[in-house]
Parts: sequence; C-alpha cells; structure tokens
Amino acid sequence: MTDDIKVLLKKAETATENAYAPYSGYKVGAALLTATGEIFTGCNVENASYGLTVCAERIAVFNAVSEGFRNFKAIAIFADGEKLPSPCGACRQVLSEFSDNLTVVFANRKTMKETDLKTLLPDTFKI
Repeated sequence: MTDDIKVLLKKAETATENAYAPYSGYKVGAALLTATGEIFTGCNVENASYGLTVCAERIAVFNAVSEGFRNFKAIAIFADGEKLPSPCGACRQVLSEFSDNLTVVFANRKTMKETDLKTLLPDTFKI
C-alpha cells in the first residue's frame, strides 16, 4: 500500500464522522486524490426520501469539481461496518466522467480491497 493510499484511507475514515445516516446506520466516508495531489473528502448524506440520498463518493467528486478539479488519480472509501463499501453504479458512472484510470480502494476496520475503475465499470457510458 502506497503512502498516498494510506493517507486517503485515513481521511476517508475521518470523513465518516460527518456522515448523516439515521436510516441505515451505515456511515461512509470517501477521500479523492486529484492528479495534482489535492485531497477532497465526502460522506454519505441520507434522506427520508431515499432517492435523495447522496453517497460519499459523489460528494467528494462534487467538492473537487466545485473547486475546479477535474482529473483524479485515486479514491478511498471507508465504512465502519462488516461489509466493504463498494461504490454503487451511480458513483461508478460519476467517477468515470473524470477518470478512466482511477485507483479505487475500499476498506472497513478489518479488510481492504484495491482495484481500478475499469474493473468496476468496464463499459462506461460516454458521449
């Protein structure tokens, strides 16, 4: 595991502290590394109308994009639960909008998995 990934995992874990998950109780944090070395975080924000819930990964991307960053190198996703927090389909598609060669790491307190976005979303939708 590289130093960048270690830092991302720690920041993703810290981001879970701000998660708003009163319905699922499943708090998720994400940390996104830009190509130029900046890190943006996000946490999941649930809503009573479940369709309005936003995942940690998309919030991290939207934070980065809102600050002018569009090229990403890696994302770490952390959840304090038994299951690893693999990105949902919507998050995979949003991530693919900005990076085809994205390293994706997901972890909980017991285990970690590292892969890439092309493996998670082999046939991205592109215009």
